Amino acid sequence: MRKHEILLARREFLFPAVFHYFREPLVIARAKNQYVWDADGNQYLDFFGGIVTISVGHCNDFVNEKVHRQLDRLEHVSTVFATEPPVTLARKIASLTPGGKLTKSFFTNSGTEANETAILAARCYTGSSEVIALRHSYHGRSSLAMALTGQSAWRLGAPLHPGVVHAHNAYCYRCPFGLSYPACEVRCARDVEELIRTTTSGRVAAFIAEPIQGVGGFITPPKEYFAIVAEIVRRYGGIFISDEVQTGWGRTGGKWFGIEHYGVEPDIITSAKGLGNGLPIGVTVARPEVADSVRGLTISTFGGNPVAATAACAVLEFIEQNRLLENAEEVGAYLREGLEELKAKHALIGDVRGMGLMQALELVRDRHTKEPAPEETLGVMESARDNGILLGKGGLYGNVLRITPPLNISRTDVDEFLRRLDASFARCESLAAQAAPRAYVER
Repeated sequence: MRKHEILLARREFLFPAVFHYFREPLVIARAKNQYVWDADGNQYLDFFGGIVTISVGHCNDFVNEKVHRQLDRLEHVSTVFATEPPVTLARKIASLTPGGKLTKSFFTNSGTEANETAILAARCYTGSSEVIALRHSYHGRSSLAMALTGQSAWRLGAPLHPGVVHAHNAYCYRCPFGLSYPACEVRCARDVEELIRTTTSGRVAAFIAEPIQGVGGFITPPKEYFAIVAEIVRRYGGIFISDEVQTGWGRTGGKWFGIEHYGVEPDIITSAKGLGNGLPIGVTVARPEVADSVRGLTISTFGGNPVAATAACAVLEFIEQNRLLENAEEVGAYLREGLEELKAKHALIGDVRGMGLMQALELVRDRHTKEPAPEETLGVMESARDNGILLGKGGLYGNVLRITPPLNISRTDVDEFLRRLDASFARCESLAAQAAPRAYVER
């Protein structure tokens, strides 16, 4: 199909709720390593990776070779039969979890399903039903996952579930209490106890949180946050679920999971995205006593699919062999330094945050008032597209640029990305300056 045929068919045969970043949807035709090409043959340096999913590069040769072999051997039989790939993957994941206490996995197809499974396990284990999530969070697109999500735009009219409450998140740049860290003594974390005592029955099943809020705009809590909250939640009978759909598998640099940077061992970890490098897979890994509390019959038809599980095993092997945890930490620090330099140069950038190769720029119209700049954010993204780079967008106000290249990206790629991003900001600033006098004359 030609480009215009694809776009016409998309409008006619797909749900309109599927959104696109640009004024004219970008039609991607092929990809390899850190690059993608559109239907017109234009090349882009991909620094978003399919929404934080391409962990080891597009169409990775090492991963794909193992996938091809598995396709010819066994493609699917469902979870009612035992096969080797998911067992091998589960054993490997158990060896990587924080503290080595999370050893039992349940495989699904997505992060949404992984989070659904985690909440089910928490409720079975504790005998309670009430769950604490965070404002600005995102946990998926099922009815329950949307109820857990702390952004109205992503709920699509789904009603809140009884028993789901939302705590203040650790959004230091826009502190909900008007305080400053560290003098605040992490008030947002300590407020969770009052939330439990005033909006729940006093006994909760779980607290679920992303170590770094993905769709929320890579909001990164201070180092004390999760230890304080986990202690409170456990004191009131609940367990801690770390949603690592975006932060897992080395993305935050130096560690396999984002929560490890906070020195806290969760009771359940959920993940997806980067584990499959583009193949659909989700996983809920829990402490044995939590996993064993889920009794009765259940199934995930495609969960633990031999092909997806083989891909995931290959991804983890590639990350280890190529020391990508270290690369994400080192090149991530290099990227962060460059982004801080851009902030010093462009007044539109109000905040730089994140960890490893999960970095964000929050754009504002005024650094003093912190007025969000959503239109300008879209302008920078359009300009970046014209300059041959792809990056993501997020945040409650739609004013955060999300930057998540593959974990095997190089400093040379970062240099080129920063050069093009700098030019994209400069172009937007130039267009704004040209438009200002005209607007004055028109008034």
